Amino acid sequence: MPDSLPYTPALEGRTLLDELNHRIKTELASVINLVTFKAVWTDNVDAKEELSGVVELLHQHVQVHSILTMPDRDVLVDAGEHLRQLGLAMSRSKLDRMNIRLVLTAEALPLESERCWRLALAIYELVTNAVRHACFDGRGGEIKIRLMRAGSWVNCRVTDNGSGLGRIKFGRGLRIVGELASSLGGRIDRTSGPMWTSFGLDFPLTQREQRANRTITARRRRTDRRLKPLPAPLRLPLASERAEPSPSGQNSRSKDIPMLSQGRLSARRDRAGL
Repeated sequence: MPDSLPYTPALEGRTLLDELNHRIKTELASVINLVTFKAVWTDNVDAKEELSGVVELLHQHVQVHSILTMPDRDVLVDAGEHLRQLGLAMSRSKLDRMNIRLVLTAEALPLESERCWRLALAIYELVTNAVRHACFDGRGGEIKIRLMRAGSWVNCRVTDNGSGLGRIKFGRGLRIVGELASSLGGRIDRTSGPMWTSFGLDFPLTQREQRANRTITARRRRTDRRLKPLPAPLRLPLASERAEPSPSGQNSRSKDIPMLSQGRLSARRDRAGL
C-alpha cells in the first residue's frame, strides 16, 4: 500500500460540497414525504390545509437550495436570468409571507457558471441579512436588486428601505459576502441613510465574459436598428370620408391632399390616352 494517499484540495472541497448538497436534499425530501403522509391521512380539514401549505413551503426552499447548488459544468450562464429565478424562489419561500416585496432590475449578463454561482450566493446572503435585521416600522418592506455592466466591470447593488446605520449587524453572513467578493476579484461597499441601507458588489469580467457581453451588445444594437419605426405611410382620403357640401354650395377640400375637379381629371385622362 502507498505510504500516503494523493490529496487534492480543490477536488476534496468539491466532493464535500456535493455530499452536503446531497444530504440537505435528502433530508428535505424526507421531511416533505413525512408531512405529505400526515396531510393525506388526517381527517381534519383545517389541519390538512395547513400541512399542504407546509409541503408547498418546503418545496420552495428546495428550489432555493437547487438554484444555489454549485454548478458541475464550465459554461456561460445569464446572471440576470439566474438572479430572477433565485428572487422568485426566495419570494415564494419567505418574503411573500413577511410582506416584503423583492424588485429585480437586471440585464442579460453572461458569466462563467462558477462565478455566477458565487454572485448568487452573495446576493442570497445580502437579501437574507436585510430580511433578518431590517426594521420596516410598520411600512411595506421592499428590497431592490440591481445588476448591470459598466464597461469591463459588473455592478450589483442590494438596497432595502428598512435598515438604518445603527441597525446593521456585521455577522457571519456579511463576512461570507466579503470573501465571495474577494473570490470574484471584486469589492463590497456599504452606504446607508436614516431609512435605507445599500450594499454594492463590484467585480471585473474575465476575458471570456467580456467577449460574450460584447457579442450581446452588438446583437442588441443590430436588433434596435431593425426595429427602428418607419415613417407613417401617406394616406389618401376615401370617397366615404369626403366632406359634405358646404352651405355655400361648394364642396370642402382636404387640407392635406387637394382633390382634382372632375373636368381637370377628365382632361388629364384625355392627354394620357385613357
